[in-house]
Amino acid sequence: MSLPPETRPADTGVIHDIGYRGYSGPRLGRGYATRSLFTQSLRAAYGLGRSGKSKVLPMLVLGVVTVPAVIIVALALTTQRPELPVEYPGYLASLNLVISIFLASQAPVLLSRDLRYHTVPLYFSRPITRTDYVRAKFAAMVCAQLLLMAAPLLVLYVGALLGGMDFGDNTQQFLQGLATAALYALVPGSVALAIAAATPRRGFGVAAIMGYLTVSTAVAGVLVGISQAGAPGGSDSAQWAALISPNGLVEALANEVFDLGYGLDRRHAPGGLGVTVFALVAVFLVAGSYRLLLRRYSRV
Repeated sequence: MSLPPETRPADTGVIHDIGYRGYSGPRLGRGYATRSLFTQSLRAAYGLGRSGKSKVLPMLVLGVVTVPAVIIVALALTTQRPELPVEYPGYLASLNLVISIFLASQAPVLLSRDLRYHTVPLYFSRPITRTDYVRAKFAAMVCAQLLLMAAPLLVLYVGALLGGMDFGDNTQQFLQGLATAALYALVPGSVALAIAAATPRRGFGVAAIMGYLTVSTAVAGVLVGISQAGAPGGSDSAQWAALISPNGLVEALANEVFDLGYGLDRRHAPGGLGVTVFALVAVFLVAGSYRLLLRRYSRV
């Protein structure tokens, strides 16, 4: 029995031109892709290119760390002080809690969201490798925190120079502050990234990072305080407690290397041996965290 004409198979096919054409432009390669990922991650750390509510916390933190510097400069200029009433690295040490909030909120933004929504394999379908991905994210987080901490230092430095304060002394302190800011960005920042990469849940990452940074800093402070109270004139042995806290480690190392701070509340690495041990622990934390990141993404 023959089929009706409308149900007979077509004798010929039809090719529709929908406008797709092959790409014949330049292939930019891994380096360009890695730099693009770095730029996108750095912008994301400050909520740029994202929704309005994503910008609130990072911009609020930026304001919190910068406004006190503006006030300090204004008061110093008004009272015609010969120097600023605060040391540049010491100002950064007073921001430990705020810096911890920034790390706890933004490190999961860079890592946990990609894990939760399973977008990491999409990155690896492009020319970049897992090492490129980790390198870009690591550099973006470090740069984001370094920019955050450099902003108040720049305000203090420019304000001091505009007020006619000593150029050499302020330049030295500004450079010391930048070196300390780099340590804060590397040591606590790398630890925060390693924690954030351990869970796809942003809330868990925020709680874990904030808990570790704040609790370790508080415990180190209590241990040093108790030891100092029982030792007339203070005890250098108590300063080793700062090793359990990334923030405390950086503060103690910077104070000893740059000979900053004074009084019984001064945190410092105890002597030459302390500087060596504190520096080695800092290197271990950064290198170990980076290694953990590479290992984590080798299994994704």
